[in-house]
Amino acid sequence: METRHRNVVDSSGWLEWLVGSEAGKNFAHPIIDVENLVVPSVVLYEIQKKLLVEGIDRETAARAMNGILHGTLVDLNQRIAFDAAQLAFEHKLAMADAIILATAREHQATLYTQDVHFRGIPGVKFFGKTP
Repeated sequence: METRHRNVVDSSGWLEWLVGSEAGKNFAHPIIDVENLVVPSVVLYEIQKKLLVEGIDRETAARAMNGILHGTLVDLNQRIAFDAAQLAFEHKLAMADAIILATAREHQATLYTQDVHFRGIPGVKFFGKTP
């Protein structure tokens, strides 16, 4: 039986990829590999909020969100919520970050991020932000 390598991209990675930045190239492979892409529902919230704050028009925002929805969407459930609380406590993570990490772990996925508070956590592929 073939083992699948699943991927989760946090919100910062999605945003970099969506705007086509140099840093966004770090996230291209896990995003394009939609068969193995896991998308925590809280990422949808974070991306949509950022698009609204930035004043992105509805059509552009809809296209961006459509791309995100090609992966496997995972809603918050009791197990992920409890695991997220434990991870937040252990690693001093904010709620959304803990939910994203717990979702990655639930699906045996690597979490791709450029957020420094994830640096050094097992199962995380960290890319430092470029100036």
